[in-house]
This record gives sequence, C-alpha cells and structure tokens, in this order.
Amino acid sequence: MRKSALIDRRACLQGLGVSLALPLMDTMGWADTAKGQAYKPPVRLGFMYMPHGVIMDQFWPSDAESYLSSPPPALESLRPVLDQCLTMKGISGVSIAPFNGAPHALELSTWLTATLPSADKRNEINIAISADQIAANHVGAFTTLPSLELATMPQNWKENQEGLNEGYYSHCSYRSPTQVVPAEINPRNVFNRLFRKPEQHGDGHESTQVNALDRSLLDIVLGGARDLRRTLPRSDQRKLDEYLDSVRSVERRIAAIEYRQKEAALEKAGVRASKRYATDSPPIEIKIPEGDKRSEYMQVMCDLNVLAFQTDTTRVSTYIGSRPNGASYPELGFSDQHHSQTHHQNDPEMVAKVAKITEFNIAQFAYMVKKMHGLREADGTLLDNCIMMWGSGLEDGNEHTRENLPFVIAGSGGGAIKTGRFLPNTKGNQGDLLTTLLACAGIPLDRFVGIATKQFEEIKA
Repeated sequence: MRKSALIDRRACLQGLGVSLALPLMDTMGWADTAKGQAYKPPVRLGFMYMPHGVIMDQFWPSDAESYLSSPPPALESLRPVLDQCLTMKGISGVSIAPFNGAPHALELSTWLTATLPSADKRNEINIAISADQIAANHVGAFTTLPSLELATMPQNWKENQEGLNEGYYSHCSYRSPTQVVPAEINPRNVFNRLFRKPEQHGDGHESTQVNALDRSLLDIVLGGARDLRRTLPRSDQRKLDEYLDSVRSVERRIAAIEYRQKEAALEKAGVRASKRYATDSPPIEIKIPEGDKRSEYMQVMCDLNVLAFQTDTTRVSTYIGSRPNGASYPELGFSDQHHSQTHHQNDPEMVAKVAKITEFNIAQFAYMVKKMHGLREADGTLLDNCIMMWGSGLEDGNEHTRENLPFVIAGSGGGAIKTGRFLPNTKGNQGDLLTTLLACAGIPLDRFVGIATKQFEEIKA
C-alpha cells in the first residue's frame, strides 16, 4: 500500500491572488510540533462579549446537580453542548473607583485587561495590554493573522463619562497600554482578510485583486483543490469536500445579506431593482444596519471565526457582540435600546426584554460553539481544542454591580479544562479567570493579568 506523505499544515489552495488555508487532515502535520512526536492540534482562544449584564435569576443555574439537565432560561440554547461548558459564579470585576460615574466606559475596556485606565491620563488611552493580545504575542508567529478582532457595531460611541477617552466604550483589545486594536464589522472585509492574498508591486505597495464575493473564491482555487483531492485518502477527501462546502456557504450568506440591502436601498430611492437600466447609477455602498436580522449577521461573523480557527489562520479572536449603549433588537419584536431596558427598576415588561436580549446573545455564542463541536479535528472536535469565553462586563445593568460577573467557558482547551460543571462558589476576580485561561491555553506568563492574584485550579482537568 502506498504511504501518503504528510502535507504541510500551512498548505494553501492558491490561484489568481487568492489563497485558502486548509483544515487539519489525517495526512497533515503541525509546524510547531517537535519532529518524531505525534501531532497535537493547537489550542485556540476566543472571547465573545455582551454589555449591560444579565437578569441574574434567569442566568445562574439553581444548583450544580441540575446544571446539565435543567439549565436556566438564559443558557437553554447551550443545552446540547453544556457538557462541553463550564459556568462559574463568584468572579468579581475590577472595582471602578475613582471612576464611579463611568460604569459603561469601563465595562468593556476592563473586560480583557482586568485593569482600570490611568486616572492621571483620562482623556488618553492608557490602560493595559489585554489578555487576547498577550496570547497573540505568543502564538501569533505560528499563524497568518496573530489575532482576529470582530464587532457587530461601529466602534465610535461618543461619550466621556468621568472625562474618560471615548475609545474605552467600544474596544476590548489593547495591543499595548496606549494602543487599541480596532475590530472589523464588515463580514465581507473579514472574509477577504482571511482568504485573499494581496499582490505586491515593485514599489512595495499592495493592490487588491480578486473580490472574494464578486468572483467565487472556490471557482478560483477549484483546480488546485481537484489536484490535491486525488492525492488524499478517502477520509481526507471527505474533510476537504465538507470544508470547501462550508466556505461556499459562508460566501453565499454574506452575498445574500449584501444583495438584500442593496435592493432595499434602491427601493427607498424609488428604483425598482427588478427594472433597473444600464444607465442607472450603481447601488450605493450599504453597510449591514444595526438590528436588521442581527442573528443572521452575527452568525456569519461566528462562521468566519470558526473558519479562521479551523484553518489555523489565527488562534486568537474577540467578538464584541454589541457595545455599551446604542444597541437595539427589532428582531425580538421591540425596538427599545438594550441599555434603557436594563434600568428596569424591576418592571416586569422591561425585565422580560432584557432576558430576551441575553438569551439572544447567548444563542449566537451557542451557534458558534455547536458548529465547532460538529467539526472533527484530529481525535476529537474543533471545540475540544478551543477555549471560548462568553461574558459581560457588568453583573446587573440596573444597579451596575460587578460582584458576580457572568461567564460561560466552552471547550476544554485540549484537555486542560474540566467541563460539564457549574461552580457556584468560585472565589476570585476576572483577572484570576483570564490568567487561568491563558495558562490553560499554554501561554507562558511572567505576571498575572491585571488585578489577578492566583489561578483557578478548580477549573483545570
């Protein structure tokens, strides 16, 4: 029987300025695995954020014993993969004094830094490197992108609570104490960034060539895929086929979102899209609007995150599901802004709306986690080799409390975390959690993250 040669795990399908990384296959090795040792997939680390806290009695499980069988309403969408999840109660946030009047400027900015901004330089960005960028500094050299930053809404909220720089409202990733990492909100741009290869001119400048949505990426690389497929065993042929199908599916869904919005813009301008003439002006540039089928938009972004992890294009990601202030959810049947409803003063109708918003956001996280759980990788699943954290920078939006920040961890990080549990009496802070997750992901640390003083040994396998 002919012995198949190992494919370099950095292998790409290429053509006409486009490159497409490949998923892990049986005949593929990892570049950062020592020669002679069996390969082990790398651990990926992802963070997904929702502002304004939760309705606590609908988020926290009633007890550890019923966690898997009877999850609270907020976690119901995670039920099929709760055995792959870990929920902890008792993790406190950063105390915000002397910025007591700036809860929303600090809920996102402290989320991955576990640090307060400098009180002496309030109008400047001056905080700390964030946990995701600590990880990217270590593992980014092994991937095309050191990290991937995504957001649902523009990072341009204008407000200055306690004189703090407006950038604190919309950013969670900090490359250094003074440098934010902007997030991408356009899925088309994300797709191009992940899978399009720019051309270098002689003057050193790059030019974009192929639009991945105007000309199908798979059509460009199909010849290379066909040639590669013939060299693979049957099991890897199936993986390659499934992977290419998933890329095409994401591409179609992004194109569909853009098409519907161009059609809507034409209708609003009084032009029937089905009866346009060649002399008509082209459709104006349309960005995905806030609140218009937010679930579809967020799921496309989640799919792009999954693809980036599956192809080892990056091993670190953040996704700001919405920023503090400014988000609404017409898809849920009401147009009230998330922030205004969190100041519910126990009004039942407002409480119900906040609960729906929380369930919605966790459902998008569940969508991504369940997709990862369904993708095979090495001897397990993609989720097995990930640590995905969902959470909020406030416990309760009504009172702005931070004593029990809501977190859900999905994935075992290659066996480092013991999942399928609710830990009701965790004692520590969000810096402790971030430090522990970095350690479980194999990131060497020379210091704790932010206000951390320890690691949570009880979450480890």
